[in-house]
Amino acid sequence: MELIRGLHTITPSHRHCVLTIGNFDGVHLGHQAVLQRVRARAAELQLPAVVMTFEPQPLEFFRPEIAPARLTTWREKYQLLKSQGIQRMLCTPFNQKFASQAAETFVKTTLVDKLGVKLVVVGDDFRFGKDRAGDFALLQAMGEQYNFAVVDTQSYRHDTQRVSSTLIREALEQGHFADAEEMLGRPFTLRGKVSHGAKKGRTIGFPTANVPLKRLRSPLQGVFVVQVEVAGKRYNGVANIGRRPTVNGQGVQLEAHLFNFAGDLYGEEMVVTPLHKIRDEVKFASLEELKQQIHLDVMQAQAYANR
Repeated sequence: MELIRGLHTITPSHRHCVLTIGNFDGVHLGHQAVLQRVRARAAELQLPAVVMTFEPQPLEFFRPEIAPARLTTWREKYQLLKSQGIQRMLCTPFNQKFASQAAETFVKTTLVDKLGVKLVVVGDDFRFGKDRAGDFALLQAMGEQYNFAVVDTQSYRHDTQRVSSTLIREALEQGHFADAEEMLGRPFTLRGKVSHGAKKGRTIGFPTANVPLKRLRSPLQGVFVVQVEVAGKRYNGVANIGRRPTVNGQGVQLEAHLFNFAGDLYGEEMVVTPLHKIRDEVKFASLEELKQQIHLDVMQAQAYANR
């Protein structure tokens, strides 16, 4: 899948496509149903299927304090879209200049002049342009003017509910990992490169592999039973996801203690699958109290893994 980094890198060879626009956070079953439709229409028209996403996501730009936790980083999103058979991902920087565009300007300069779209697939609640003035009806009207078609996405339903990133976040917050997996179409994972930490875990007998979570906030907080894939092997373990208040930690980090492992994992890509929530993250009065609690967490995680 070709990655187009920004509107300024679009070339004449990118003209004419079937386009869908959105955050696609999680690339869940609802998104997959949309992408399948985009691929099918692109095949009919013998054109590339293209996804336009934004970085940061619009709400992260306008109201970062209330922006939802991301289910996927943009790199994870790229890999997931690639696995869905999308030909191009157009990752558009969302900044003040872009946000200030009139809706009509966005359609004319980006969709028509730069991309030469033939078909646009978006939700019927799609809003765009300065002050979110553009809507589905405007897009349809401009499609008639500039000779491109506009169709709405059809909601994919799970039981009686519409699959959404919000529902998946709620399932994760409640520790309902099986429900999240069913809506995602795969287990929920967190991933990243193992980095050097403060090495406090070693001093209390529980060395950890540490992964900074490069997002505004994590969809998970607390202590979890996890399964970890790293360096070509799989381990059971226990992980803390949060700010490590007992040691005055800075930033949200994932710290995983792997069972039956000894060695150095720095720089390795680690994929962590949460299986069960043990408890919330709390601040202990001393490292000794933290050590005692981690010992209990480890025993509970081992019992869960061996059940």
